[in-house]
Amino acid sequence: MSVHGASAQEMFSGTKEVADSHKFNEENLFQWMTENVEGFEGPMDVRQFKGGQSNPTFKLITPKKAYVMRRKPPGKLLPSAHAVDREFRVIDALYPLGYPVARPYALCEDTDVVGTMFYVMDHVEGRILWDGTLPDYEPAERRAIYEAKVNTFADLHNVDWKKAGLEGFGKEGDYVARQIHRWTKQYTASETKTITEMNKLIEWLPENIPPGETTTIVHGDYRLDNMILHPTEPKVIAVLDWELSTLGDPLADFTYHLMNWVMPSSDGRGAIVDIPDLEAYGIPTMEEYIDMYCKRRGLSSLPEVSYYFAYNAFRLAAICQGIVGRVRDGTASNANATAMEARVPLLANFAYDQAKKAGMPA
Repeated sequence: MSVHGASAQEMFSGTKEVADSHKFNEENLFQWMTENVEGFEGPMDVRQFKGGQSNPTFKLITPKKAYVMRRKPPGKLLPSAHAVDREFRVIDALYPLGYPVARPYALCEDTDVVGTMFYVMDHVEGRILWDGTLPDYEPAERRAIYEAKVNTFADLHNVDWKKAGLEGFGKEGDYVARQIHRWTKQYTASETKTITEMNKLIEWLPENIPPGETTTIVHGDYRLDNMILHPTEPKVIAVLDWELSTLGDPLADFTYHLMNWVMPSSDGRGAIVDIPDLEAYGIPTMEEYIDMYCKRRGLSSLPEVSYYFAYNAFRLAAICQGIVGRVRDGTASNANATAMEARVPLLANFAYDQAKKAGMPA
């Protein structure tokens, strides 16, 4: 394993003692589990997962099985962030369809139980891989994992959201426009310094949205470390972290994921963009990956991706700035969150360059 791969895998994998800032009344939770989770039997041991910056996530271990609890963090929160109730709703809709998500049990909106809203789902045993370059794998294995990943993504965008019972989960149409508005608001609420490129993008992006938008379920943050792979097979057995999911433009969702092919790593993990010969290495080229997605969805091609790259980098800059704001307000749940501050101008510059490719005046 590479040093980078080892450090990322080690830094984010597994569990730790519950952080002091996220401690809660475990007896209350035990009582709630007894009343609301089918088949639950104690005793119960609580650990906190190391990975994940937004919603603190806990492993609940009992003699017979393990569960996962995701809760809103305590403290001052941005209005639309940490929507664990929305996460629960989409998992609850997808699970009966056979889409790979953990089995959901119940949502608790009563803040008296652990202090904030939370939900509980099955703990799925498998592999979470933190380095997208897959340093531990052979070329054929890498390709198989990437094929499973893109097919699972296309399958999500192929789900009939009305039949899945997700009417009202998001507004139909104008997704990109609404997202630009939302993330502009989050960015300005969390702003700690002026970034000229962000201000220019805030003006240009909403005026230049590509036509022909369709509506599907979108994940919002689909990437390798937000899924659990089968322990031995190249198969996605659970997609995680649905906090940003809604109804929206599948191409915005897919092109966000595609940015892995053009963006450098920001945290010491390997980056696809640094691999000189993807074909020999086993990871599909961006063009191949787009083709796999289009085939699975029955699309002839994707429109020009530069606009979408600009939009997605802008959105990611706003998300990172939101984390910086949470550090400032004392509510961030990951020790690495302060490193986000350096990412914001880099993402703003990347978005600005892509917007110029898409026709924005310099």
